[in-house]
Amino acid sequence: MLCEETIFCQPSWVMESATVRMAVTCLGAHMAPVRFCRRGREFVDPYYVAPWQCEENAALDGQSEKVLRGDFFCLPFGYAEPVLKRPSHGRTAGAAWSLEGSQSRDGVHELHISMKDALVATNVTRRYFIRDGEDVIYDRTTITGLSGAYTVGHHAVLRVPSSQTHLLVSTSRQIFGMTYPKPFDDLDVASLQSLAIGAEFEDLRRVPLASNHDVMVDLSIHPSSRASANLLQVAVKAEKGQPAWTAAVNTEEGYLWFSLRDAAVLPSTLVWVENRARRLPPWNGRSCLLGLEDVCSFFNMGSEISQKENAFSARGIKTVREFSTDQPSNISYIQGAARTPDGFGRVCAAECDHNSATFTDVSGKTVRVSLDAGFIFGKEL
Repeated sequence: MLCEETIFCQPSWVMESATVRMAVTCLGAHMAPVRFCRRGREFVDPYYVAPWQCEENAALDGQSEKVLRGDFFCLPFGYAEPVLKRPSHGRTAGAAWSLEGSQSRDGVHELHISMKDALVATNVTRRYFIRDGEDVIYDRTTITGLSGAYTVGHHAVLRVPSSQTHLLVSTSRQIFGMTYPKPFDDLDVASLQSLAIGAEFEDLRRVPLASNHDVMVDLSIHPSSRASANLLQVAVKAEKGQPAWTAAVNTEEGYLWFSLRDAAVLPSTLVWVENRARRLPPWNGRSCLLGLEDVCSFFNMGSEISQKENAFSARGIKTVREFSTDQPSNISYIQGAARTPDGFGRVCAAECDHNSATFTDVSGKTVRVSLDAGFIFGKEL
C-alpha cells in the first residue's frame, strides 16, 4: 500500500488505491505526481512538476521552489522572513518531513507524516487519505503549539494544456477580487505583469489590463499566447453546510480538477499565472503553470503585512488565522479529478451532499464525483 520511490529526483512516499496513485515528497511534502481516474491505461495527471528537479540548485535549498510540484501546505504562507529564518512559504514547504506511519482499513488508505518545530515550538502533522472507488484525496493538517496570527494556505500548482485557452478556471461565488497591489519586486518579471496594479474586479472573466484600465481581459482562460506573470486574489462567500470550491476544466484532455475547503478557514483563492515570464535561473523562461492557492492571507505578503488592515480585511475577509497553544488547529482539504463529457465547459456551480459533489457547467452539463464532503467540517473517514 505504501512504498518509497525517488520520483523526479526527490525521495517520495507513494500510496495508491485502484483509482488513485499519489506521491508526496519527503522534502516539503509536495503532493505530485498524482494519477486520478486510473482505469486501464488511462489516467488524469493534473499537477505541474518544475523542470529543474534534477539540476544542481543549491541556492534553493530549504525553499519551496527546490521541489515545486503539485500541492503543498504553507505555514506561514508568503514571503520569506530572513530575520526569523523563515523561508518562502515556511519550513512546511521546503524542509524534511518524517513518516509517522500508514495503514489500510475498510477500503481507506492513510499516510501520516509530521514536522517538529515548523515554527518555534510548533508541530505540524498531515494525514492523507484515499478511499477505494474514489478519485479524491482527503488531507487534514493539524497544528499544535502555535500562538498568534499567521497566514496559511494550500498551494496547488497545475499543468496547463499545450493548446491556448483550454484550461477554464472558476470558483465559488466571488465576493471581492483584486489584482496584485504593487509591481512585482523582480523587475524582470514586473515587465511582464500585464494586469492593472491594485485593481478591483467582480469576475475573473473581466479583469483590468495594465496598459488600459478600460480594457478587460479574461483571466479564467489559460494559457494565453503572451508571456506574462500575474497574481490575483479572489475571496468567496461561505455557504452554510457547503464547502467552497475551486475548479479547473482541461478541455484539451477532457477532465475536471477541483479543490474543496471551508471558506471560514481559507476564504480566498490566489490565482498565480506564470507563463514563461521568469527568465532568471532556475526558471529560464521555461515554466508555464497555473497556481490555484486556497489561502488565508493577503496575497503572498506574509504574516506581518497580512495582519494589518488591507483591502480584504476592511471588508471582513480574514487574511490571517488566529492560533492558540491551548487548542490544536485542523485544516481539512479535498482535491480530486473526474473525466468530463464532450463539450463540458467552465464550472458555474457545485453542490455537495452526504456522498458526492456535483459540478455543473455553463451549458447545464453535470459531473458527479463520489466523496464525503463532511470531512471538510471535521468528520473522520
